Amino acid sequence: MTAQNSATRPAAIAVQSGRASGTSSRSGSASTTGDAGASTTDGVIPLTAPAATAPAGHGTARGGTALALLGVVAFSLTFPATAWGLESFGPWSLVCLRSVLGALIAGGFLLAARVPLPARAHWSGLAVVAGGVVVGFPLLTTLALRTSSTSHAAVVVGLLPLTTAVVSALRTGARPSGRFWAAAVAGAAVVLGFTLAQSGGALSTGDWFLLASLLVCAAGYTEGGRLTRLLPGWQVIGWALVLCLPLALVGSALALAYEPVHPTWHGAAGLVWLAAGSAFFGLYVWYRGMAVIGAPRASQLQLAQPLLTLVWSVALLGEHLSAATPLAACAVLVCITLTQRVK
Repeated sequence: MTAQNSATRPAAIAVQSGRASGTSSRSGSASTTGDAGASTTDGVIPLTAPAATAPAGHGTARGGTALALLGVVAFSLTFPATAWGLESFGPWSLVCLRSVLGALIAGGFLLAARVPLPARAHWSGLAVVAGGVVVGFPLLTTLALRTSSTSHAAVVVGLLPLTTAVVSALRTGARPSGRFWAAAVAGAAVVLGFTLAQSGGALSTGDWFLLASLLVCAAGYTEGGRLTRLLPGWQVIGWALVLCLPLALVGSALALAYEPVHPTWHGAAGLVWLAAGSAFFGLYVWYRGMAVIGAPRASQLQLAQPLLTLVWSVALLGEHLSAATPLAACAVLVCITLTQRVK
């Protein structure tokens, strides 16, 4: 699910035909908080960024909407793909291999586009992004999905936009309105009540992993939003992936030595999608689409992401949803929508 914070400037990046320099837009960052914005391996993007200028051609607007929708669909498949990947790989192996493949894909695009290395001053920020969204969030959610269902995880992680807003406010000293905080607290209460009800009155180990993933990912998004003022969003996540490549290679070698691999089509498909679909393709089409239709309009499409994940959990994994699951997901979406309408 999604959200981000501050009000960074969206800047359209021209794409020249015949070149691979497919630069995307600097994501406009979101909402009611301060200095953060938008880059993520799983597509959390601002919900109330400054509006970008809509294109004059109606057909072009439809094309931008289609691209943004492709991104939302790609992100919504992340948890089901993780569940498939765990059929063949251990959690550490899956996360490390995902990072290796994602880094190779991102590095190929960066080389093809002849993108220069980021300035030295950017590397510390990229390290925070890498730690939060390339390593921390995937690892913690993968560990959680060993014991939690994807539908349960989708509802809990649906709180990520509000968590990101809170982390950004604390970091930047922004002062959102009381209505914003009321909506944020209501959303947190819904998720906490849902998790306690689903876990028999106490938080399970999987729930603790999911809650920890919210914090590390929010920190990564906050720092990523700052960097998207200086670099196109796809380059921020691309360099974050590349930065993790040495660690991911070592981690893959160690994890594969200790975690047995059971090759299956589901496992292979899940790994490929996590690396190519969630970590790179989804972000690429999302940023391209957002550059055309603007962050505010695109963000409305992304509100459907948790509900789409619930659909995939039933269609692809055969999970059975309790009546509380879609109700809790909708309640969280209402709280998020409220935070976007007040400042």
